Amino acid sequence: MIITNIGYERLDLELLIPYTIAYEEISKATNFILKIETDGHIVGFGCAAPDLTVTHESPEDVEQAIQNIIIPFLKGRNPFMVSQILEELSHQLSQKSSALAMVDMALLDISAKKMQVPLYQFLGGYRHEIATSITIGILPLEETLKLTEEYVWQGFFILKIKGGLSLEEDIEKLQKIREQFPKIQLRFDGNQGYSVEETVTFDNAVKDLNIEILEQPTKPLLDKHLGEVKNTLDLPIMADESLKSVKDAFRLAKNQRIDMVNIKLMKVGGIREGMHVNAVAKAANLEAMVGCLDECSLGISAGLHFALSRPNIKYADLDGHLEFKNDPFSDLFHLKNGILQPSKNYGLGLKG
Repeated sequence: MIITNIGYERLDLELLIPYTIAYEEISKATNFILKIETDGHIVGFGCAAPDLTVTHESPEDVEQAIQNIIIPFLKGRNPFMVSQILEELSHQLSQKSSALAMVDMALLDISAKKMQVPLYQFLGGYRHEIATSITIGILPLEETLKLTEEYVWQGFFILKIKGGLSLEEDIEKLQKIREQFPKIQLRFDGNQGYSVEETVTFDNAVKDLNIEILEQPTKPLLDKHLGEVKNTLDLPIMADESLKSVKDAFRLAKNQRIDMVNIKLMKVGGIREGMHVNAVAKAANLEAMVGCLDECSLGISAGLHFALSRPNIKYADLDGHLEFKNDPFSDLFHLKNGILQPSKNYGLGLKG
């Protein structure tokens, strides 16, 4: 089988509710959908979600990479030589992790469709469903509580609150949420907004609130700060922005600076690389979560299949598709009462 044609579509997606995180305000996002056709009549699909801060790509960077590198490189190749293709392509897309992730997804989609199984089963298959958190960005207290109530009513039982702009407001929000919703699971993402001292203050203030995870409270380029808070706090510390590669995972694990890792396919370069990161985490006895950027359902589907394929992945934060007014995909997976299940379709679930 060979690749005969490669096409793509750019999606400029508007958010239902613009949100704030510690370092920027987000109101829209761009995704790219790659379509790889073969002479065996199997079509593979992949998604890229560039983010200047996280993946260091603009939409224009990804579009140029598709036109000038990816299409000419892939045409005529054997799509089952996935490792070879990704290894060679990674040298040309060294600063374009979401573009590489898009190719990775599409090639694995083809392989799973050839085997006539959903992708998570092709990858090894460990579970059939996983609970996901739903995220609330930095909003005023009353809006936060209103959204919390709405999400709980929808059936979500894991909530991730983003903060990092105001320590006092963050603590108050979590206290009020716990007071009004005592049974939900709470996670907090500091989005690199705290100093070590502020993180310690935060930990002391929320000791009785049963916070499940504290994600990236300090700056990503200062690993020693993560280590300081890990060795001081009771809360489990998860690396997100500090972890963008296998080398990052090894460095953080070797120096015992974290308890958990957040693997986002767009920032590490796809499922194959995500597996390597997860293997390092498992060897270091670190639990893993699969997260996402502002991704449409196709990107979320890839994260879901990856999460379902590995026993070390205990957590999921796969809610990016819910933020869009105009997500073009449906029926790739099912989300009910906070539980994600893939469709029974082959590959990523999108029929070509």
